[in-house]
Amino acid sequence: MKVNEDALDNPVWNSLTDTHFNECIDYGNVKFYKTDYAPFGAFINSEDTSAPIEKHSQLIKDFFIVGNKPKIPEHFKPLIRYVGLQMMLYNQLDIPIKEEIITLNKAHYDQLIDLVELVYPHFFKAKTNTLGTYYGIFKKGELVAITGERFQTKNFIELSAVATHPDHTGKGYATKLIAHAANTIFDKGKIPFLHVDQTNLGPIALYKKLGFTVRREMEYWKISC
Repeated sequence: MKVNEDALDNPVWNSLTDTHFNECIDYGNVKFYKTDYAPFGAFINSEDTSAPIEKHSQLIKDFFIVGNKPKIPEHFKPLIRYVGLQMMLYNQLDIPIKEEIITLNKAHYDQLIDLVELVYPHFFKAKTNTLGTYYGIFKKGELVAITGERFQTKNFIELSAVATHPDHTGKGYATKLIAHAANTIFDKGKIPFLHVDQTNLGPIALYKKLGFTVRREMEYWKISC
């Protein structure tokens, strides 16, 4: 039976009102992740979003609204628009995984943060890894590749932070981690999806090769006061 995908039209809002309710800062018609979890927020109608955005700017310097263009205070810097592709996977991946994949825990935190800061620093905060399960591949005790879960609703889990150390690219680690993470999401009775910047052609080609399909474009609005 096909699952209704309407929740993915506003994934941040629906994540914050569902699985990540406890990680939400609630400004009424605008909601944000707590700043040590993620720099993202969303809104649900055309009411003026300026006042909530003004309040949130006192907690974090730069942040994003995901979805429709928000209204911001006049004294803020102009909005910067990014466009991402929201991609879906509807079937489990039949990919042999010969690498040992480790479910990361608190003992791996420092190595996780070091790798993130090297290759994926922009959207990752101190507690982002607690929004879902993270997986890694180690070589000689060094964490060399990761992926994990971020936005979540009743029926969907987003794959995020697909990252490989520059010294270990081209070895298929990302493919194996995506397959493992996606199949684990299916085993939970949910559907995996992800977001990728439309200019990030290499990852887009990989995701399509694995069977992900583009569902829609998703706008990200960077806000700086």
